[in-house]
Amino acid sequence: MSKHTKTALSVNLNKVALVRNTRHLGIPSVTRAATLCLEAGAAGITVHPRPDERHIRAGDVHDLAALLKAWLDREFNIEGNPFHNLMDFVRQVRPHQVTFVPDSEGQFTSDHGWTFPQDAERLKPLIDEAKALGARVSLFMDPSPDAMAAVDVMTAVKAVGADRVELYTESYASAYGTPQQADVLAAFKATAEAALAVGLGINAGHDLNRDNLHTFLTTVPGVQEVSIGHALIADALEIGYTETVRAYNACMPQA
Repeated sequence: MSKHTKTALSVNLNKVALVRNTRHLGIPSVTRAATLCLEAGAAGITVHPRPDERHIRAGDVHDLAALLKAWLDREFNIEGNPFHNLMDFVRQVRPHQVTFVPDSEGQFTSDHGWTFPQDAERLKPLIDEAKALGARVSLFMDPSPDAMAAVDVMTAVKAVGADRVELYTESYASAYGTPQQADVLAAFKATAEAALAVGLGINAGHDLNRDNLHTFLTTVPGVQEVSIGHALIADALEIGYTETVRAYNACMPQA
């Protein structure tokens, strides 16, 4: 597992696969992108293989799992809906971490987290299975509106057996640089504090970028990992994978 003392950067490669899939030439290569990011200091690789394979395909998951075997201090995170195709990948490749996301099959991008306690009963057996297969389990979650609600939700998440929550950060990214930023960040801070209080680890992701990442991480306590795809790959188109990963790692405060 990653031994990084800073918040760990996991690079989501979905957009590399999306570009590749527009032609039949096999470029850009997902595994080459992963290699360059790992060589530059990324702590892990994330993929979200949706059922329609519009970006990451089943073969990519297996190729990346094989690649990561040579990087013993880095992590492979597979995210997706456990009621669709995710669990087959978990059983086949045994990733270090799985992130359960409540997407619909044709959803454009992830846009909401799980609801507790409503989703607890159906999630629990799949959480138990993933953990029995050796994976850390993280649940994609919205920030809670207030501290009391955050405590109730995080207590329920802990009770269902999850190891971490991934805070869905789109609302923060949208509010960044506006008068709403402080209030939105306060909700994330309260949610993170509630998670830490019950013993949950914290990940974060969605629309984080080089401009807003440092502020988020210095305000919201205990974030162990961020998963960044769209903005990072967009930056890599301009300055390359190596410089991009280094730039994102430079945004990371000590965890």
